[in-house]
Amino acid sequence: MTKFSDLEKKLTYSRKNFWNEASKKEQKKAFDFSKGYKSFLDEAKTERESIKFFEKKLENLGFTNFKNNKVYRISRNKNAAIAVIGKKPIADGVNLIVSHIDAPRVDLKQNPLYEDSSIKFGMMKTHYYGGIKKYQWVSTPLALHGVFVKQNGEVVNVSIGEDENDPVFVMPDLLPHLARKAQYTQKIGDAINAGKMNLVFNSIPFKNDDDKVKNAIKLNALHLLNEKYGVIEANFLSAELELVPAGKARDVGIDRSFVLGYGQDDRICAYTSAEAIFNMKDSEKTAIVYLADKEEIGSDGNTGAKSIFIVDFIADLLHHNGEKSDSKTLRKTLIKSQILSADVNAGINPNYPDVHEKENAVHLGFGVSVTKFTGSGGKGGSNDANAEFNAKIISIFNAEKVNWQIGALGKVDEGGGGTIAKFMAEYGAEVIDCGPGLLGMHSLYELASKADIYSSYKAYKAFFEKG
Repeated sequence: MTKFSDLEKKLTYSRKNFWNEASKKEQKKAFDFSKGYKSFLDEAKTERESIKFFEKKLENLGFTNFKNNKVYRISRNKNAAIAVIGKKPIADGVNLIVSHIDAPRVDLKQNPLYEDSSIKFGMMKTHYYGGIKKYQWVSTPLALHGVFVKQNGEVVNVSIGEDENDPVFVMPDLLPHLARKAQYTQKIGDAINAGKMNLVFNSIPFKNDDDKVKNAIKLNALHLLNEKYGVIEANFLSAELELVPAGKARDVGIDRSFVLGYGQDDRICAYTSAEAIFNMKDSEKTAIVYLADKEEIGSDGNTGAKSIFIVDFIADLLHHNGEKSDSKTLRKTLIKSQILSADVNAGINPNYPDVHEKENAVHLGFGVSVTKFTGSGGKGGSNDANAEFNAKIISIFNAEKVNWQIGALGKVDEGGGGTIAKFMAEYGAEVIDCGPGLLGMHSLYELASKADIYSSYKAYKAFFEKG
């Protein structure tokens, strides 16, 4: 007679907690893997810095600009494609993992610096980037990262606020004693006006005994920048300068089972997918990692996922491999391809469980999430993966002993969001979303489980080797 427990195990689905299922050796691998990941988060707080980080690794690992079977290409220092050519013809389709390396932040405006003459401060005007909660960004230490580009084309890299000896910057919030009318009567999304998210930059005036200097505080800010970086005010007009949380990624929990850090959406998938292609065994199909920019503002622009960059890269792969690279062959190659849209999902927040449906939500610590659809309302703006491809991915993960779970973003009509998946699906390829869960997504400090970080790496590696 069949035992109830055997029947239950055979017939029912349940998530498996990584910490219960994994051996001590496997748990140690998860902890060790997170050390490199935290270093990446510290070093790569912008898309440009992310590309620099990966470029160094690629060169050390023998990847070239189309000189062997391990190739890569960087575009405008903001996105990249990495490939390992497999045994089968590329025209049979590729296995592609796409993630994004931009993250919500606050940018300086193109003409940002001004002097507030009434209170004698040098200030910077800002414009937020992506879906942020504005109130989280005020009265918190911020670092300034980015580039100036001089008129002669020289690029000057900027990073102020990460070294313990650096100053940091702040957008001061209003004290609660005086916030009754200005903030407390507003909806939470309106309590911080974007026009009031101005950065305190300096307060000491430039002194000259001979002349009375107008806007002496602003002039002193420019003087200090000129001494350090050799730039003038006009260089702001072509600069890309980003404000991000100052400080390093940290372990969280008495058991150190979590990682807290900025920009994990979606650099967590960028790092794990890159590590997967770096460490994969020989595969039948060509493996590609695509690191895209501008996902947080719609994937537009010439470095976003809507651009022709990845298609052009695959066309050059075909040519490099001695295959036809005409338009028809390229289209058929894309249609035959399999793509993981590697992006994060929303883990159940213990303080706000009611926005989730626990049976269909992501639980931190239970592995990588396989997400059939995203979007909002009636799956609006979603790829909604085919059942056959969904089942194939789950089968690969089961065979390779990857901790995985199904996951949806939240309750129906609670809200919603999208990923790169729908843009990749326009090529006719099979596409599904696959990535770890986060708590506090789009906040300054997002929370991830080391179990899920490591499980994502294993999942992407399995996809490359067995997909």
